[in-house]
Amino acid sequence: MSSPAAPSLDPITVEVVRHKLDGIANEMESTLLRSSFSPIVKEGLDASASLFTPAGETLAQACAIPIHLATLIPIVRTFIKEFPLDTMHEGDLFVMNDPYLGGTHLPDIAIVMPVFHRDRVIAFSAAMTHHQDVGGMTPGSIPTNATEIFQEGLRIPPLRLRDRGVMNDTFVKMLRLNVRIPDTVMGDINAQIAACQIGARRLIELADAHGHNLMNAIFQSLLDRSETMTRAALREIPDGTYRYADHLDNDGIELDRRVRIEVAVTIKDGTMHCDFTGSSGQLRGPFNCVPSGSAAAAYFSIRAITDPSIPTNAGCFRPVTLHLPEASVVNPRAPAPVGSRTATIKRIAGCILGAFKDVLPDKVPADSAGTLLTMAFGGQRPDGSTYVVGEMIAGGSGASRYRDGVDMIETDATNCMNLPVEALEMEAPIRVNRLALRADSGGAGRQRGGLGVVKEYEVLQGETTLTHRGERHYCQASGADGGGAGALSISVIRRVDGEEIAIPSKLVTSLRAGDKLIVETSGGGGYGDPRQRDAALRAADLANGKISAVAAADD
Repeated sequence: MSSPAAPSLDPITVEVVRHKLDGIANEMESTLLRSSFSPIVKEGLDASASLFTPAGETLAQACAIPIHLATLIPIVRTFIKEFPLDTMHEGDLFVMNDPYLGGTHLPDIAIVMPVFHRDRVIAFSAAMTHHQDVGGMTPGSIPTNATEIFQEGLRIPPLRLRDRGVMNDTFVKMLRLNVRIPDTVMGDINAQIAACQIGARRLIELADAHGHNLMNAIFQSLLDRSETMTRAALREIPDGTYRYADHLDNDGIELDRRVRIEVAVTIKDGTMHCDFTGSSGQLRGPFNCVPSGSAAAAYFSIRAITDPSIPTNAGCFRPVTLHLPEASVVNPRAPAPVGSRTATIKRIAGCILGAFKDVLPDKVPADSAGTLLTMAFGGQRPDGSTYVVGEMIAGGSGASRYRDGVDMIETDATNCMNLPVEALEMEAPIRVNRLALRADSGGAGRQRGGLGVVKEYEVLQGETTLTHRGERHYCQASGADGGGAGALSISVIRRVDGEEIAIPSKLVTSLRAGDKLIVETSGGGGYGDPRQRDAALRAADLANGKISAVAAADD
């Protein structure tokens, strides 16, 4: 008996479904952000949603965080391997965060839901949230001085969070007992579940309208088309091997040792291969990056150098391959700590893009600050309740051939927001005394690099544990085509007794009432000879306080 012929595809229907899928993913994201409890999600937007085919290939992504969206790929495949499709049931939910089984770092908990239509799995809806605390040695679960993953928090293997509609109460009790703010964590978990349920509901409606056989054919057509378009875009880049290297300040343990990220990117006949031979070996501290994170940086980069109108799905990533040396910073062995992998992923992405500076000058800018100053404050409020609040502060982007860099913006595979002052002050007995753009932090050039930011905190009551995870304190963002480097980051603690402590990029310490923390993030590199900068633009920068009179004279 012959198999049924594949249904014919009307191109208009395919496009309608494609846009509907994007809409579903973004509706999931909106539900996730609006329903969450923690400021790092509802204000900082540190959460993402995505749809997958039954085979675990990315189908559609929300406008969210590239790191999350790419690391969900191996997570979904892990679930499919651990729980085969024929063992899944309607009402099931799966949960995990283990970096060594496809996750990224422990605070990023993934929840995945199989979507059923007429008793068969037609897709998966997935949501990942950075949880404000998952236990471990410091509030916020991002210790920069961890030397093994067990110090970073609760490690969750692939589990059924819900079985045919019945919640796994044993897991929930264990989770609540191991985190500092259980109500907030469970509030964010429930927001993830709500987002997955919205995605499932909308996909079932779509399958009811078109039938699941036609839906599957459309899914495969969309993936194949994106692959074809991506390979065509890569063929427009001259074949060859392009190299770049940059550094992280340190690994949080050996503070005077720089961490090298080196990549050789080979473009050949519509493919992109990234070889990280030459990168530093596995680190003692938590700046190791598991393969899912290294792949996320590569997937972000291929979307940055190809046509942005190509629909983003698994087809875009099929031309990408990686060589990740074992026991290295880009492919560590368990139980190496990995909690601070964001900084490494950003530097990996910056290096891949930097390799194309000369061959794609119209697309690739000078180096961005590539820093996400991540901090966590944890302690007790005056009423005795526990608080844990995270803070994420960006630097400046690199200038391009045609425009100045953007001030205070996340780049290189992250896409969060700086936490509003009011959101922090509502959560913790901490006051923000100053928030401003940092003059002279962008690299000089025909186009100026984007500026970093200055922010000053003051502890008002009690004692708070501070985790400070900075970058670019020792290694500047390079300019391009003769442009200057961005300014280095600076962070200082001023104790109430007058003592001043410079933070060497990474630090876990305590702040007491009256202590102040002043952070100044780095700027992006400049593009082109500074002497060629338009006089009107220089005058505007000076009038707006973006550069000082001294810097203007030096330029």
